[in-house]
Amino acid sequence: MSLLSLLTPTDVQEQLAAAVIARRKAKKWSRQTLAERSSVPASTIKKFETTGQISLRQFILLWQAVDQLENLTLLTKETEAMPASIKEVLKT
Repeated sequence: MSLLSLLTPTDVQEQLAAAVIARRKAKKWSRQTLAERSSVPASTIKKFETTGQISLRQFILLWQAVDQLENLTLLTKETEAMPASIKEVLKT
């Protein structure tokens, strides 16, 4: 069963790109500097920052350069299940 969400995959891609941009700018790095530190080509970084399109491997390399990979792995942790019905909401 799929959970209802108002987010689209494109929305998530744009948010991930925005997060990398914010971290890059906080470090006062140019795209070229990030490219050198991550081994991801500057042209790929530009495409990612403008379109959200990137391979998973390259995204991980970028994230590793701008933040801790442990923070990214938090996305894989199980979260508390959302109620599936109004009945479940009223139970608690």
